[in-house]
Amino acid sequence: MASLREIKSRINSTKKTSQMTKAMQMVSASKSKRAEQNAKGYVPYMEKVQDVVAAIAGGTSDASHPMLISRPVKKTAYLVIGSDRGLAGAYNSSILRQLSRTLKERHRSNDEFVILAIGRVPRDYFVKRGYNVVESIVGLPDQPTFSDVKQIARKAVGMFADGTYDELYMYYNHFVSVISQEVTEKKVLPITDLAPKANEGLSASYEFEPSGEAILEVLLPQYAESLIYGALLDGKASEHAARMTAMKTATDNANELIRDLSLVYNRARQAAITQEITEIIGGAAALE
Repeated sequence: MASLREIKSRINSTKKTSQMTKAMQMVSASKSKRAEQNAKGYVPYMEKVQDVVAAIAGGTSDASHPMLISRPVKKTAYLVIGSDRGLAGAYNSSILRQLSRTLKERHRSNDEFVILAIGRVPRDYFVKRGYNVVESIVGLPDQPTFSDVKQIARKAVGMFADGTYDELYMYYNHFVSVISQEVTEKKVLPITDLAPKANEGLSASYEFEPSGEAILEVLLPQYAESLIYGALLDGKASEHAARMTAMKTATDNANELIRDLSLVYNRARQAAITQEITEIIGGAAALE
């Protein structure tokens, strides 16, 4: 059995760990609330842009754009949104595991796809495994603005426009609740989810100046970029929530360990006192 000093040392070190995880939990809780507000506040904008694009695409006969047209797929791009740091439970591993499984199922060779990574963890993961990471961004703030991701968003859209790849998918954690986040795959390009909107009567009689096609030329890249930014906000809300939950679990486990160690310490201390009393009594009896 470990000595009393060793047990006491473990109790003290576990208490310090518990204090750290508790502080990290509180910080993540504050960040999570603000990130959730940012993500939910951005949804109406994305929905409105989608309605406008659907109205133009479905309401004019001359409205066409390469981003709306599916073409033979020779190469696919995957934009994966993760974090720069760990200590967030399964936040990163669930995305990386799902995407890795998808890559093995859909592609026979690494030459058939490219990776765009947001976050140090996914970037390092795919670089280490020899995948073609053509663009990455790290060091994003906890509450990112569009300017923070403008470069990678515009490059992702531009590489589709110039034919570098023929379709773009996003992988990120969708925020469901503080204790639940879902790995989500979303097809960004080509834009194929506008037809249902256009058929819902949103494309009633409109007149466009200049032409619908000229408007789509400007609006569609912005729409695709807004999808990427919206997914990033969603992912950030999930990240902070996952880290808060992970730190709460770590704090609870540390407190449970402290209780168990304290029980072992008290038993060992009691046994030591009992042994000392027995030795004293035995020594006194021997002197009689």
